Amino acid sequence: MTESDLPVLSAPAEGVPPLITTASALRRTAARLASGTGPVAIDTERAHGYRYDTRAYLIQLRREGAGSHLVDPAALDSDGPGSGLSPLAEALAGTEWILHAATQDMPCLVREGLRPSRIFDTELAGRLLGLPRVGLGPMVEEYFGVHLLKEHSAADWSTRPLPADWLVYAALDVELLIPLRDRLADDLAAAGKAGWALEEFEHLTRLGAELPDHLPEPDPSRWRRTSGLHDVRTRAGLELVKDLWWAREGVARRIDIAPGRIVNDRALSALGVRCGERVTLERDELLGSSGFRRGRARRHTADWERALERARGTAEADYPPRQAPQEGPPPPRSWDRHHPDEAARWKAIRPAVNRRAEELDLPPENLISPDWLRRLAWQPPVDRSPVGIDAFLADLGARTWQRNLVCGELSRLLGGLR
Repeated sequence: MTESDLPVLSAPAEGVPPLITTASALRRTAARLASGTGPVAIDTERAHGYRYDTRAYLIQLRREGAGSHLVDPAALDSDGPGSGLSPLAEALAGTEWILHAATQDMPCLVREGLRPSRIFDTELAGRLLGLPRVGLGPMVEEYFGVHLLKEHSAADWSTRPLPADWLVYAALDVELLIPLRDRLADDLAAAGKAGWALEEFEHLTRLGAELPDHLPEPDPSRWRRTSGLHDVRTRAGLELVKDLWWAREGVARRIDIAPGRIVNDRALSALGVRCGERVTLERDELLGSSGFRRGRARRHTADWERALERARGTAEADYPPRQAPQEGPPPPRSWDRHHPDEAARWKAIRPAVNRRAEELDLPPENLISPDWLRRLAWQPPVDRSPVGIDAFLADLGARTWQRNLVCGELSRLLGGLR
């Protein structure tokens, strides 16, 4: 049966719950959730690509005996994210959370004062089971034979009022998470992978405990991911792109609009392309260029002028290097010529891990992180026994189940190489 032949899950079985926007309504929701039983299905909706802030604009929850609930944190947080949801945090304390792709939802939940005690990640469970498609929609189709509409997943969830059909979509995202969790748990147990999943879920819970409860500062090197930067040939051009990128970042954070909706990346890179060995661009050239002469960008002229002045005043010696400083080993494709021993180790251990993953019906990256494998090939420990390899991978963060499955073979292969 094809996707088009499946019946569409078009409405929650119990109807669409009301949107919780007041403190009194939140207290009632919290009381109902606290009186329910079993794990709590949770999902969030954000405004990625529309807003700078990565906060949740809607939180969906469902629990047996408590029904589904749609909570509007933006309406409840009078003093910013996390200021209005303490009754919900109390109700969820000690419960297992069912999340789909937990690493996507946890940061915004933590900012709302909601930290998990235990997690069951349905997407990760699907990966451990070797399912070919692990999006929520395909997994619901696989296990329940219904098609889950996803047409509002990329919507601007900061929109108010929220359209009625968006609320239907949001409620459906948690409608089947609890039975999906139970089916996946059964399959993990049948496949002998329940212990693996438990370790992975405990690892996610630890990550949740370490997440910041505030909007983090951007990665200082993120400007190097500007689209079109590969066309910028000079260090002066990189300096200009960097300074304009940071200016755009400041504007975006200040007005809470996604950076690309103020000035797109290509406009920044195009100005960098025009630079020679020094930044000599004039104010009128900048403000008259594509991307800066219209729309939102025109409202922030002073920010662009300061960025240009900063770039023009930077000494050549202080321009950024053409290549970003390397963190960790270089890409293995470059090893053959200059690093033959490292290349030989990589060519031995990578196929072995891929074969082992195939035997276990796992994606290779879930058996062992490609980055960990590169680091092992690049600079293995002096002690290449299974114990030494185990300690090396443990220091990088590999879980016990992963190490138990690969250390013996990795030790055998590395022991015969330089």
